[in-house]
Amino acid sequence: MNVLDAVDALSLRKDIPTFRAGDELKVHVRVIEGS
Repeated sequence: MNVLDAVDALSLRKDIPTFRAGDELKVHVRVIEGS
C-alpha cells in the first residue's frame, strides 16, 4: 500500500448505512451556479 492509499483509507467514513437501488437518500449539498 502506498502513501496515498493509506491517507485515503484514513479519510473514509466507517458509519455509512447500507442502501440499495430504490432507497431514498437525503443529500445536504448547496449548489452555487456560475463561476
